Parts: sequence; structure tokens; C-alpha cells
Amino acid sequence: MSAVFNQVIEDIKQLSADERALIVHCLISSLESKQDEGVDDAWAELAERRYLELQSGMAKGLSWSEIKKSVKNRDA
Repeated sequence: MSAVFNQVIEDIKQLSADERALIVHCLISSLESKQDEGVDDAWAELAERRYLELQSGMAKGLSWSEIKKSVKNRDA
């Protein structure tokens, strides 16, 4: 590793948890590539379709407590 890298790591150890979390966010954001065109529209269409399915009764939603119970049972 370079001396600069080692110094950054040492400096990071001096930061608070909130400051380290912000650095992680910045690093991850810097790795993200440009968003594909149309992704936002596709998500909006999917959300609208799912909402209409719930409203019509075609699909049944689950409560948060049901979801947590299902996850706990899967891990057991």
C-alpha cells in the first residue's frame, strides 16, 4: 500500500462513527456509475402497477409484524 493510503487509514481511525459513515457514503457514491436512462420511469411504472394490484385486491399486502415474523421463522 502507498504511504498516502496508510496515512488516510490512520486518519480515519481518529474520526467519529458519523464521520466514518459519511466517508463510506462518499466512497460508495464515487463508485456508482451513471444511472441508465429510463430507470426512474420503470420504477414509477412498477410502483403504480403494484399499487393498483393492492387497491383492486389482486395482491395482498403484509404488515410489518408479519414480515418480521416470516424472516425470524426463516432464520430459525
